[in-house]
Amino acid sequence: MTESQRVVSAAWLWDHLQDPQVVIADCRFSLTDPIWGQQQYQIGHLPGAYYLDLNRDLSGPLQRHGGRHPLPHPDTLSQTFTAMGLHSGDSPPPTLLVAYDDSKLAFAARLWWLAHYLGHPRVAVLDGGFTAWQRAGYSVTSQLPLWKSGRFIPQLRPDYVVDIATVKAHKELPGVALVDAREAVRYRGEQEPIDPIAGHIPGAVNYPWQEITDPHGYLRPLSEQQQRWAGLQAADEIIVYCGSGVTACVDLLSLAIAGISTGKLYAGSWSDWCSYQSPSGDS
Repeated sequence: MTESQRVVSAAWLWDHLQDPQVVIADCRFSLTDPIWGQQQYQIGHLPGAYYLDLNRDLSGPLQRHGGRHPLPHPDTLSQTFTAMGLHSGDSPPPTLLVAYDDSKLAFAARLWWLAHYLGHPRVAVLDGGFTAWQRAGYSVTSQLPLWKSGRFIPQLRPDYVVDIATVKAHKELPGVALVDAREAVRYRGEQEPIDPIAGHIPGAVNYPWQEITDPHGYLRPLSEQQQRWAGLQAADEIIVYCGSGVTACVDLLSLAIAGISTGKLYAGSWSDWCSYQSPSGDS
């Protein structure tokens, strides 16, 4: 276990597969092929892992505003957690939820953040993801785990998330940093493969989420995580966004690992911001 239970290694998880206090979630997903993750899970997954789909489980229904991946209703996700056997209270002790994907934490970090948002601090991501597990030679299975009966009661943390009104009101304030987690070409407006408008929210600085991990999907060392955020360490509030509030969670995970607790998610992100703009960029 490393970084105060925020990250676990494949070796640690292998040793704790039979621990009743550990629940595993497979979060593999592809934005360009939404059924890919489910298909990969059916082919083979970590023993005992439950599959949580980005669109079905980790997002709520689409609306005119709110972005492409609105937050799921807390009660709905809590019911899923309960069926996975998660406990949120002290008796029995809180369950450790371990999330993994195969996309440099893009989707596992979303679950990591959501669990914290629902008030469950015992959640970690698998360093290196599914590939690291396979590389270590550990077994996978196609057998589906049985649903269980946990007891998960959400303790919502509304201070973890902001909406567009808060972004507009806070982004120019002293002590507030607005962070765009998308790749640099999207931040600069040179490419926009998804949303109708290219560019970024005025005043935002760019910290691409892909830089949190190395080319193999392993988290970069603690010293590098801390150095990455050194320029924002004194900020009173760090608001992070991406395209739809998913990969921004990788930056929020990095901030937490670096010991910075002022990060908040603009859940609707650029796709929500665009929904209030005309194609010309006018409000």
